[in-house]
Amino acid sequence: MSQGMIFDVKRFAIHDGDGIRTTLFFKGCPLSCVWCHNPEGISMKPEVAYYRHKCKCCGACAKACPEGAHSFTEGGHIFDRDKCLGRGECEAVCPNSAIKYYGRQVTADEILPELLSDRAFYENSGGGVTLSGGECLMQADFAAEILSRLKEEGIHTAVDTSGYVPREAFDKVLPYTDVFLYDVKAIDPAVHKRCTGRDNSLILNNLKYISSRGAAIEIRIPFVPGYNDSEITAIAEFLDTVGGITKIKVLPYHNLAASKYEALGMKNTLPERVPTDEELKSAISAIRSAAPLSHLR
Repeated sequence: MSQGMIFDVKRFAIHDGDGIRTTLFFKGCPLSCVWCHNPEGISMKPEVAYYRHKCKCCGACAKACPEGAHSFTEGGHIFDRDKCLGRGECEAVCPNSAIKYYGRQVTADEILPELLSDRAFYENSGGGVTLSGGECLMQADFAAEILSRLKEEGIHTAVDTSGYVPREAFDKVLPYTDVFLYDVKAIDPAVHKRCTGRDNSLILNNLKYISSRGAAIEIRIPFVPGYNDSEITAIAEFLDTVGGITKIKVLPYHNLAASKYEALGMKNTLPERVPTDEELKSAISAIRSAAPLSHLR
């Protein structure tokens, strides 16, 4: 039985596929999107986040940490990341949720009861379980095991993916995936690399591949002014050549994850400007000119 590294389980999710769903977030991502709103999912390693604004300086974390990564002075709480080994003892004793431990190793047997606990809601709403991230297909063997076990239980499954993984990863999960939630961020390779740090040829080729295999695909386009807004028409024209697309969603960028970057000690790359209603309407109009209206959400 394989193991996987996850960082969250979100129950009653309504934006990760049809109906009421539980979303399992896998840790690790091969992309470095400037607008990433789940920075805790980028690294494959467990991480400790310190949310300074929640800290009451009670000192419990300092007593619990064997490495001495937490200390207190007249200036307040000091968290020394160089000393932290990412084991998470401090999270367990913090009374104010100022410390969050992202990353736990689980088996399918351990996580399945949590994923199946809302089965009644899935059945009544047409929902199910979504694997997300990070990039869940970086852990393709574990993802396939989870998905196959869910299908044995009659649960609808969705895979939320950037597409930047080897083709073999898709082969492992295709038999057990009811729908792929597939990100398309840009068509121009240079624009894509500027936005994510990677070329997009693998992503587009994989999209064509799963289409040729008869997969149901929901396209998701993150819309970020100043980064990929000039790509919308080209994305729509490309998608018009791909079969199996059941929906196209334009996801307006938001910058609400800034506190996560600070808490993780990461450089905040989030763009300052969010799209206006008019910009969003213009993007939707551009897609409608090349894709069937019935697909657009």
